[in-house]
Amino acid sequence: MAASHTSRAYCTLITRGSYLAGVIILAHTLSKYTSNPLIVLYTDSLSPESVRALELEVPKTNLILRRVDPLLPRKNIHVHLIAERFADTWTKLRVFQLHETDPQYKTICYLDADMIIRGPMDTVFTRAALPTDDWIAANHACVCNLDKDPWAPTDWTSANCAYTPITHPGALSEPTPVTPASRPTHHLLNSGMFVFRPSASLWSRMLDFFNATPLLTGFKFPDQDFLAEFFRHKWVSLGWQYNALKTMRYWHENIWRDEEVVCLHYIVDKPWAKRVGTDGSAGYLGRDGETHTWWWEEYGEWEAARLGGGERAKETLRIVETFVDGENKVDSADMRAIGGDVQAFAGNEKPDSQKEDENEEEGETSDAIGSHSTRRKVVGERGHGARLRGGSS
Repeated sequence: MAASHTSRAYCTLITRGSYLAGVIILAHTLSKYTSNPLIVLYTDSLSPESVRALELEVPKTNLILRRVDPLLPRKNIHVHLIAERFADTWTKLRVFQLHETDPQYKTICYLDADMIIRGPMDTVFTRAALPTDDWIAANHACVCNLDKDPWAPTDWTSANCAYTPITHPGALSEPTPVTPASRPTHHLLNSGMFVFRPSASLWSRMLDFFNATPLLTGFKFPDQDFLAEFFRHKWVSLGWQYNALKTMRYWHENIWRDEEVVCLHYIVDKPWAKRVGTDGSAGYLGRDGETHTWWWEEYGEWEAARLGGGERAKETLRIVETFVDGENKVDSADMRAIGGDVQAFAGNEKPDSQKEDENEEEGETSDAIGSHSTRRKVVGERGHGARLRGGSS
């Protein structure tokens, strides 16, 4: 484990019990490599039982729990998302508000709840050379779209992907740079991991932009598209190893090496939703057996530790195991939306104005964003995924 740097911290967000196992194993793996804390933001949509599980983990994996209010667009903004679960990710922007509750942390690395750490993550802080406090460091979005998802823009091709022109080992330390002259797809970042310096001025500017810009209606990946726009010409690229998308293992053999992965990102379906098949297949297309196996190995290690850790540890295990594949698994729209049928919850089409009006009348709305906000239904969506219109990928 690396030594703690008292001014640094990690942070993640959880709003649904379906991601509880993800947060638990993220914390478990992170604690192997650093003693810097993991701040967990959570909303009231997370059940008391799930909050209890996190509370029980606090002394074991150096967690700091912070309840936050949801963050949603003002009521006259109609959003069009790939899947309804992405509506929760607006709240991810609350990480930029941490200067209010945790001012001692001058640099923060945000990590999505569907990640595991496999290497010295603290090195990201030194790699993230931010020119000024209003910049962030992040990874490029992979825009290859080799599975031909119909929702993807036409310029999402391998030729336009920032990971295509680089090779191993240079890609680890010399990622494709982001400059004003870069092609449009190279300006897109993946918001699963980013490093920033929280401040009152940065949060104020971000909140003003969030409440004023008309661009929210076109953001399919809410926080990701927002951050790419807000930090346009103000973000630096990091090596792929700090946000290694599981699909890159077979999409970008030009740079991927298993042993180089520092932070693995389980995009699309989540490994805890279904165990690896006896034939070694996993993932909604069956190609993720190796990387999903890594998650289950970490879970098995954590599970064994909790089984031998007394009644409080076993209580945590009893709560968490209801959200992983097994006899006691919760069967819900939330869990189905992160499992093998995940693509049935995507491919959302933009509703016409009549549907928008109908849905606005049926659902709740929220006031303009401030320090408090109420949950509202996302137009054209239900449950944990998009209402299908026609075919799906």
